[in-house]
Amino acid sequence: MLIQTNQDLTARTTLRLCAQAQAYVAFEDRAQLGQLLQLIGQYPQWQVLAGGSNVVAGQYISGLTIGMYTRGVRLLDSDADEFLVAVEAGENWHQFVRLSLQQGWYGLENLALIPGTVGAAPVQNIGAYGVEVRQFIRWVEAWDAQTQAVRRLSPEQCAFAYRDSVFKRSGPGRWIILRVAFAFPKKWRAVLSYPDLQPLAATGAPVTALDIFNRVCAVRRQKLPDPAQLPNAGSFFKNPLVSAGQAEALKKQWPKLRYFAQDDGSVKLAAGWLIEQAGWKGRCLGPVGMHKGQALVLVNHAAGQADYDDVQRLVRHIRADIRRLFALSLEQEPVLLGAG
Repeated sequence: MLIQTNQDLTARTTLRLCAQAQAYVAFEDRAQLGQLLQLIGQYPQWQVLAGGSNVVAGQYISGLTIGMYTRGVRLLDSDADEFLVAVEAGENWHQFVRLSLQQGWYGLENLALIPGTVGAAPVQNIGAYGVEVRQFIRWVEAWDAQTQAVRRLSPEQCAFAYRDSVFKRSGPGRWIILRVAFAFPKKWRAVLSYPDLQPLAATGAPVTALDIFNRVCAVRRQKLPDPAQLPNAGSFFKNPLVSAGQAEALKKQWPKLRYFAQDDGSVKLAAGWLIEQAGWKGRCLGPVGMHKGQALVLVNHAAGQADYDDVQRLVRHIRADIRRLFALSLEQEPVLLGAG
């Protein structure tokens, strides 16, 4: 395995902030795990960088940064009820979703066009259009620095929550996710609860998984900037979860408040709507700002020049305005890499 020192990581994250790694190595095959673990032992700290789509990178990233490039999709089992499929962590997420539909493994179509890798999906418990990835995960196989062993974690052990998991809460330097197994039910059911998908049901014709996949791709392309054209890290803030009473009080003050009732009785507020009311949609602070078409997406107008401090300056201003207007705290969704 080739170690690269003082490696420029600017192009390895979709936000394209100025970033440099003290040491960088590409992990391309499970057979390299022994070598990788020996390398890890030579550095006081380490972290995994997958697709770089949900990351805010610091200007200097100490220790060893591991690029995840493993590949492979394998059908492990097929019975009367489901397909069980194991996927290597370095596989591109959207490409895997498309492959799953081609193979007749339905369920992930609502999660189409989300950037990143398969191994990163459980870290954030990615979700979109009424579906979360945890609904289909059977197990996650990962090397655990605490036990110095490869473990296979059940969904319960993964402790999935809204945009959260044990992998995210542990922070860098604990887990290297190697494979993820997905269970796809053979009795598929379309999820069309979100307004953007309801036109599919309105036609009266049977809705297929491919219909949903195509609709989600079209909507995302219309609403969200392509990181290759305008650097961004996707949705930058989590949608706040509040009690029903809090939501009702806010609705009296803000009659057009956008919210979604949850099964547990709580209410999820649309962070993008809150940010828009605070006047930040399409507004910049220095080289970074919130997208003109989707206020939830932080964009970088100076790729390779803007840095971590520019982002944090903008984040502080937005949080202060949301706190002043709504008495709510916005939580950042992308993880920090090499920054305190």
